[in-house]
Amino acid sequence: MLLALFVGFAACANDAAPPSPERSWSPPGLDKYGEQLTNKDLYAKQDAMSVAIDPEKAYDLPELIDIAERSNPETRVAWEQARQAAKAVGLSQSAYYPYLAASAAAGYQQELAVLTSVFPSHVGAEDTALDMKWLLFDFGGRKAETTSAREQLMLANVSFNATHQQIVFNVTQRFYDFITARQQVGVAESSLQAAQTVEQAAQSRFDNGLGTKPDLLQAEQQTAQADYDVESARGNLSDAQVALVESLGIVPSTKLQVTDAEEKPFAENPDDSLDELIDRALSQRPDLVAKLAKVRAEQAEVQKAHAAYYPKISLDASAGWQALQVNAYDDPYFGNSKPDYGVGLSISLPIFDGFIRANKLRIAQSELRAAESELANSRNAVVREVWKAYTDLKTALRKQESAAKLLAAAESAYDASLEAYRNGLGTYVDVANAQRNVTSARSVVIDTRSAIYTSAAALALSVGDLAKPSPPSQSNRKQ
Repeated sequence: MLLALFVGFAACANDAAPPSPERSWSPPGLDKYGEQLTNKDLYAKQDAMSVAIDPEKAYDLPELIDIAERSNPETRVAWEQARQAAKAVGLSQSAYYPYLAASAAAGYQQELAVLTSVFPSHVGAEDTALDMKWLLFDFGGRKAETTSAREQLMLANVSFNATHQQIVFNVTQRFYDFITARQQVGVAESSLQAAQTVEQAAQSRFDNGLGTKPDLLQAEQQTAQADYDVESARGNLSDAQVALVESLGIVPSTKLQVTDAEEKPFAENPDDSLDELIDRALSQRPDLVAKLAKVRAEQAEVQKAHAAYYPKISLDASAGWQALQVNAYDDPYFGNSKPDYGVGLSISLPIFDGFIRANKLRIAQSELRAAESELANSRNAVVREVWKAYTDLKTALRKQESAAKLLAAAESAYDASLEAYRNGLGTYVDVANAQRNVTSARSVVIDTRSAIYTSAAALALSVGDLAKPSPPSQSNRKQ
């Protein structure tokens, strides 16, 4: 019977894992998870914290950034992590305070007592006490633990700021991606109108006996291709809108209207030099501050591991009340009730612990070396990111004037080719090529403008200027 029960339990245990590595499977109870995931109550709290979107309002970039910072769950996660780190500092400081514990005990015992004869006795005892233990000196162990907790708090705080900066950058990038996609729809529609114009010209030439059937068929093909490109551009616009809404931290199916990007001039040379930007990035980038805080936290862990080799001095004190009553033959025999108290110093020093302290010290030293290497690697990465973002922005700015000239030349060439084709002085190949060049030039202008905005945002992110936190007020410094 027991063997059958064991086999049954073993079978149930085997059912908890996939039966074969070759096929996917449905774990037991999977349908219950699916029901909970579709339950709106699971997301009710997060939805309540999200900003309501007005479907009739057109939002600009600053308004979208504000929505993202208030609604994106990533900011909530980083905020809670920072709060947990702050509580961890308070937890580490608890070691500086005395530990108090109250205890009470009562009992009854019946036994045979042997004096001049054997007789049954009943013993009743009561004990209440208040014990205190206060660690007075531990050679820096508590200080190292508190220092490590404070550095972890700094790491969490700057990571919170880094999360906001990354969200601002993501929204900015998705915003300009959406604007670009919307403008590309306009380019595709203009290309379709141009293709229809050329097709009409080809039809007119064919009807008048001046054009050939292949030219007319190629014009129709070009119109069909332009119509296909319009639908493709509209699909890209829909994808860009979903990505933009998702970057806000709200449901991607939310209907959202967006204003056009503000046209503002950019100087070809940024105000700050590359060296100045790199120096500023190395002094304020949240990820670098976090890496430095991690190094300091690991240094404190090494100090804590060293402190474990030294003795700990504590103050021990207790005060309480004891009562004892012994009865023989159901009559009182003897007893007493009195207070008791005591105080003293204790010193504890582990002599041998199975190399626990030595291994903890080696681990702490290894983690410190790893943190220092991560800081050095991050510093090099920051320099590279600032350099690339700075170069990309300058390249995009230089392309801007060339793109404008390219568009003007392409439009002039198209107008001349179309006029010549209508008058029988040009070929269809010339006007078709001119039409494609105009479409390409318009796309280049749009992409160049978008690259300027996104490169400027990437440069601000790489330097640490994007959504840069304001300095603490004087009242906060005094606290």
